[in-house]
Amino acid sequence: MTNLFFEKYLEGIEGIINNIKKEKDIIEKVSNLMADCIYNGGFVHLFGSGHSVIPTLDAFPRYGSFIGVNALTDPRLMWFSPTGPASAPGLLIIERKEGYVKDAYLRYQPIRKGDIMIVYSHGGVNAAPVEAALYGKEVGAKVVAVTSLENQKRANATHSSGKKLSDIADVLIDNCVPHEDAIVPLKGRNEKVGATSSIATIAITQSLLVETANILNNKGYDLKIFVSPNVPGFGVEYNITIFDEHNRRITKH
Repeated sequence: MTNLFFEKYLEGIEGIINNIKKEKDIIEKVSNLMADCIYNGGFVHLFGSGHSVIPTLDAFPRYGSFIGVNALTDPRLMWFSPTGPASAPGLLIIERKEGYVKDAYLRYQPIRKGDIMIVYSHGGVNAAPVEAALYGKEVGAKVVAVTSLENQKRANATHSSGKKLSDIADVLIDNCVPHEDAIVPLKGRNEKVGATSSIATIAITQSLLVETANILNNKGYDLKIFVSPNVPGFGVEYNITIFDEHNRRITKH
């Protein structure tokens, strides 16, 4: 029996996940950096624009995550409709506009020396991720890039700094996704369907979080974990205390 197209997609995803497993040493290295940062009172900040904001939203607050992780989310760097208010076309313009991310957004965020800044970008050349990484380095944060290594090898820098994301980051994690992102070919067409980078980056993010949590727990660190209210012994009020503690720490940071 011929495979259905969705099976081709799932097989492709499985291959990407298997390749991410080969990034074991890098994931372990970054997890140790994250654990040391949180243990010492710092924050791990996560930045992305467009679809690359998805792994940041899946990091914290998210069931199974914990205090010490801070998603840097700007509504102007996300889309909420194809063509209406907060539209995808508007995002495409803003994320390529130099100066916005650094001067109008990140300068007002609690990113400090010694923090970790994880920047997600499949392409790694737009102004948004490049300036996020440059800003992180400027304030003394350690910058981790999660990007497509294939894209970084193929692409030319478009930012006036002459740099791509991979040129700036202290550590690079390959999302193991091909440059076009989509992986399933259709008969008679050059375009492919079935995007993969969101699934890949979420898998990487959750891998970093579970490894970091294990390191911190083994150090005796009191993890403040966001737990599903469906778990016996934990309810909405428990999670409110998690938000309160996050707010207290981020405000003092």
